[in-house]
Amino acid sequence: MTEYYLDQLSNKTKVLLAPLKETEAVTVLVLVKVGSRYESANLGGISHFIEHLLFKGTKKRPTSLDISKELDGVGADYNAFTGKDHTGYYIKVNHDKLELAMDIVSDMLFNSVFSKEEIDKERGVIIEEINMYDDNPMILIGSLLEECIFYKHPLGRDVSGSKENIQKISRSQIVKYFNNNYIGNNIIVGVAGKFNKQKAKNLINKYFNRQIFKSSTSSFKTFASQQKKPRIVLKTKETEQVHIALGYPAYKIDDPRIYSLSLLATILGGNMSSRLFLEIREKLGLAYFIKMGISSYQDCGVLAVYAGLDKAKIKLALKTIIKELKKTVNSKVTKEELSRAKEYIKGKLILRLEDSTQLIEWLAGQKLLKGKIDDLDEQIKKLEKVSLDQVQRTAKEVIKSNKVNLGIIGPYTKQKSFLNILQS
Repeated sequence: MTEYYLDQLSNKTKVLLAPLKETEAVTVLVLVKVGSRYESANLGGISHFIEHLLFKGTKKRPTSLDISKELDGVGADYNAFTGKDHTGYYIKVNHDKLELAMDIVSDMLFNSVFSKEEIDKERGVIIEEINMYDDNPMILIGSLLEECIFYKHPLGRDVSGSKENIQKISRSQIVKYFNNNYIGNNIIVGVAGKFNKQKAKNLINKYFNRQIFKSSTSSFKTFASQQKKPRIVLKTKETEQVHIALGYPAYKIDDPRIYSLSLLATILGGNMSSRLFLEIREKLGLAYFIKMGISSYQDCGVLAVYAGLDKAKIKLALKTIIKELKKTVNSKVTKEELSRAKEYIKGKLILRLEDSTQLIEWLAGQKLLKGKIDDLDEQIKKLEKVSLDQVQRTAKEVIKSNKVNLGIIGPYTKQKSFLNILQS
């Protein structure tokens, strides 16, 4: 059983403590329930912009160098990330530096100055980050697929925003957005690793129990798929390899069917013994990498195949992928496949939770987005209960020819031949 403790400060900030044996490290994580899906179109990218800016200076530590020198001085591992539905900041240190980690994270959270000079400088940094992603098809292809699935919905927009938005978002818009969203009941402070529970609680109360602007809750536009026919998003680019992402709308993060969906994805493309890997790479030699996975949000999700393919055999590869997906709709997977998939997911989850950063992200992410935590034992129990019939039922519910979406990056200008394959 995963050991953890939940609490709440008087400013509505949630607290999550997860002691971990056999480690000398401790991770302090702050999760904020805001991301790109909360943004209006003209402010697209502002959540990610703010994530960058919190490292650019506080009243106590005026420059980014002041922050990084302190952290580098103790060998800390630190970073931040922005998603579509949440933003995170973490510092991992030797356990005797716990107070320093809390001091710095809370300083960034409460005392960032958002200087105009740093904002203007960071515009160029973010634009170069966007350029980097645009030049990396393995990253870009996922964005194209979600643009396709979440057609004309905020979830379909890229987390980094557009270059045009980044150039024009003002300091006043940044400060207002920050004040409206970085509020007590949108925040979880988590600590995992080696620590004394009472000391950690006292430190969190000291550093994070401050008035946080207001206590309303941010909202977003919910998504419900209205798709009735296949969709394609094509990015024409001269490449040696064609990158594709083929996917379907799926279940939200707290849907009980998420376990059968995870098993289906594992059997089809989750590892090097999966159906798609064996068929597409090992048997036919059409790809170097091919994988299948799921992503889940509070109101919806995605089941998707990602592959880098031989451009001379793209059509054969696509037809083969679709054929393999349809097999799970028309017939049950085998007992052996289901058993192997269960053991694979259990093994990966157990290994993941040995790391303090991974552990606290896993626990805090559940609390933030689901409102509850299913610990390791509970998740394994639910996984074990999934039957062959449930996996096939999930395949029938999700893998539908009228709900298929395809993102392509390659030297093509016309969609028609690909559309014909999806409709066949």
